[in-house]
Amino acid sequence: MGCIQSFRQCCDRPKNTNVRISLPAVCFVWQIAMIILFGIFIRYNEESDTHWIEHKTSNNISSNIENDFYFRYPSFQDVHVMIFVGFGFLMTFLKRYSFGAVGFNFLIAGFGLQWALLMQGWFHSLDPMDGKIKIGVESMINADFCVASCLIAYGAVLGKVSPVQLMVMTLFGVTLYAVEEYIILSLIHARDAGGSMVIHTFGAYYGLSISWMLYRPNLDQSKHRIGSVYHSDVFAMIGTLFLWMFWPSFNSAISDHGDGQHRAAINTYLSLAATVLTSIAISSLSQKTGKLDMVHIQNATLAGGVAVGTAAEFMLMPYGSLIVGFCCGIISTLGYIYITPFMEKYLKIHDTCGIHNLHAMPGVIGGIVGAITAAAASKDVYGTEGLANTFDFMGKWKDMMPTQQGGHQAAGLCVALCFGIGGGIIVGCILRLPIWGDAPDNSCFDDDIYWELPEDEENNPPTVEYNNHMRSNAV
Repeated sequence: MGCIQSFRQCCDRPKNTNVRISLPAVCFVWQIAMIILFGIFIRYNEESDTHWIEHKTSNNISSNIENDFYFRYPSFQDVHVMIFVGFGFLMTFLKRYSFGAVGFNFLIAGFGLQWALLMQGWFHSLDPMDGKIKIGVESMINADFCVASCLIAYGAVLGKVSPVQLMVMTLFGVTLYAVEEYIILSLIHARDAGGSMVIHTFGAYYGLSISWMLYRPNLDQSKHRIGSVYHSDVFAMIGTLFLWMFWPSFNSAISDHGDGQHRAAINTYLSLAATVLTSIAISSLSQKTGKLDMVHIQNATLAGGVAVGTAAEFMLMPYGSLIVGFCCGIISTLGYIYITPFMEKYLKIHDTCGIHNLHAMPGVIGGIVGAITAAAASKDVYGTEGLANTFDFMGKWKDMMPTQQGGHQAAGLCVALCFGIGGGIIVGCILRLPIWGDAPDNSCFDDDIYWELPEDEENNPPTVEYNNHMRSNAV
């Protein structure tokens, strides 16, 4: 008990927010480390190397159009926009933290994608012949997926942590992601094309666990900055629309060429459409006047894309996609109305962006939907070859039955939860140390701590608050 008390006293010391030394040191040292590690391990794969012409001849490939670049790069562009524009602008709702939302999103993604190429490469792309990691366009997509989990986690601690803490959080987050992804996809043999389990469930519970460990009992000193103003919500809606439009690409980006990719895009497209209607319906019903809450429209309308991710390339059927979207719009919106305030009051988890409602609950639902859909698969619906191709029943998995696959899908969800919660608690303990330059309780959610602001903004900060992102005036 004495050690715990001493640790808490150490962590609760007065905070110094000057990161002039620590932030440049972390950025320079870690970037130099990336250069060295890339020099040692990273090489182009056969489709991006100059030996492509020889590879093409030896494999009887008739045209350059068969290069994976032409199949995957359009999806990569869409996913890349989601990472840098969609996630960045979605978090600009806070009236005094738009620079931090977009700028630190940029920082996390810039570092995270480099570290992800290494971590995922060591698990998935390491050539046993020369010990090198061979990367191509699919590696870039997977690195963006890894970064997405860290950006989801950022949403839980938005406005409460320093850029140095975010770098540490990303370092460990990418590492944990690579390990849990390898366990779920390779060892357990679960399928998760859109990342409901691997990306969203892990990322959300990783962020929520860190937020729990970093809980600030005196955060009400900054509660006047938690709300939004008219223009900040408009900017956040830009992020929503980019995410909503490109989510079919996100869920189908690494699916099998042909029917798998086609089906994943259709299922996501339909699920998202249904989510919009039910989110708006519940938002209106929750208010006496029937007015809509922009928080719900910015976030809950995306839940269908999260929940359909695991089963995106399965034979979910169009009506099944609509059902998933219908249910998730309701659940996610109700989460913003009731569950977020409950978590803050009773569980001591302050979730700035409400990632529990947009990513955690829909991610778990997506994992469950995937397990049920896989277990119910049959040769009558998929065909013999279609069943083997969709669930990759090849090699040592060639004798697996759909019911067994359903069990493996459920096991994958459990692994994502364990890594997210357990990893978040451990990393949260590290981030509690008073050496990272995080803001004091009375200065959270304010760009002025870490950014040079235009003079008129500093002297005339906006004071009108019409909306609180954390709570809803539900009746």
